[in-house]
Amino acid sequence: MMTLRAYLDHNATTPMRPQAIAAMGEVMREVGNASSVHAFGRAMRAQVDRARTSIAALVGAAAADLVFTSGGTEANNTVLQAAGRRRLIASAVEHDSVRLAADGIVPAPVNGDGVIDLGALQRLLAASDEPALVSVMLANNETGVIQPVAAAARIAHAAGAVVHCDAVQAAGKLEIDMAALGADYLTVSAHKLGGPQGVGAIALRPGVAFAPMLRGGGQERGRRAGTENVAGIVGFGVAAKIALRELPRMAALAAWRDKMERSLAQLAPDAHVFGCGAARLPNTTCVAMPGVAATTQLMALDLAGIAVSAGAACSSGKVRPSHVLAAMGASDADCASALRISLGWTTQADDIERLVAAWGDLNRRLSPANRPAAA
Repeated sequence: MMTLRAYLDHNATTPMRPQAIAAMGEVMREVGNASSVHAFGRAMRAQVDRARTSIAALVGAAAADLVFTSGGTEANNTVLQAAGRRRLIASAVEHDSVRLAADGIVPAPVNGDGVIDLGALQRLLAASDEPALVSVMLANNETGVIQPVAAAARIAHAAGAVVHCDAVQAAGKLEIDMAALGADYLTVSAHKLGGPQGVGAIALRPGVAFAPMLRGGGQERGRRAGTENVAGIVGFGVAAKIALRELPRMAALAAWRDKMERSLAQLAPDAHVFGCGAARLPNTTCVAMPGVAATTQLMALDLAGIAVSAGAACSSGKVRPSHVLAAMGASDADCASALRISLGWTTQADDIERLVAAWGDLNRRLSPANRPAAA
C-alpha cells in the first residue's frame, strides 16, 4: 500500500492518536458488558465513565449529560428528532447530516463569507409562533468558518426556540463551553480529533427535552439503547483528553495555514480562499484554482502523494456544486474548482511545502491564466 507523503485531509478524518489505539487494545483484551453488575461489567462501566468525563470536559458539559452514539451523523439526526420540535431552522451551510435529517428544514441564509445572517434568522423565527429548533454549527467542515453560535442562541431563545450546535468539526480545534454558547444540544465525533471512527456523543443541557431514537435495553440512562462500544468510547476519551491539553498548539497550526495561503496567492493571484474574511478554524483552507476542475487537482495531487479533499461532493459518479459554497454565493465554476486543505496533529512543515510546490506546478501547467493566447 502506498504511504502518502502528506496527509492534509484532517477534516475528513484525522489519524488516530497512538495513545488511543493502545488504550483500545487494552480494553479489547478484557471481557465484560458495561451493563452487567458483576466485577467484569463494573470494570467496563468504569472505563466508560472515565471517558465520559474527559469528553464532557472538552466541550464544557456535565458528564451525566453526555449520550454516546455511533458518530456525528447519528448524533445530529437524533437531536433533530429527539427535541420534539416540528419546526426546524438550520443555517444554509450545515452538514448534510443536519440539513437532510428531516423534511421541511428551513435554511437560514449566510453572507459571502459563510456566516449566518442573524437578522434573517430573527425574521424567520418571527414568521411563526410555533416553537422551533435552530441548528447552527460551530465551525464549517468545508471552509472552517466559525459561526456566532452564542449570538444566534440568544435570538433563538428569545423566540422560544431551542438550539442545536454541531461542534463535530470544531472540537479539539477550538475551546468549547457549551453553556457560554447557549446550546441546548451539542454534538461531537471521535474521529475528527484523533479518536476512532464510529463513535460520537450528544451533550445535553440539563432538563432539555430528549426523546430517544433507539429504545430497548435502557443504556445511556435510557437515552440511547444498545450495548456501549466500550473500546471506541475509551479511544474517544483518550483522544479528547489529549486534544484539550494540546489546544494551545492550534496557534502554530494557524500560522502554518496563513503562510500556506500567502504562498498560494503568490503562485496564483486569481485563486480565491473562501471565508477568508471571517474567523476560521486554525487548520482549514478552502481554495479555488480558477479554470481547473477540483477532480483534476485531486488526482494530480494524489499522484504526487498529497491527500486533500474537493470542495464539491460526488454522488453516483456525478459532481455537484458544494451547497456550502453555493450558499455563500460562489459561482458553479468556483465551486467546481475548490479544494479543501486541512491540517492536523500529524502535519509537518515539509507537508505544506510539498503541497504548495505541487499545487503551484499544477496551476502553471493547467490554469487558463497561464495558457498562451490563441493566435
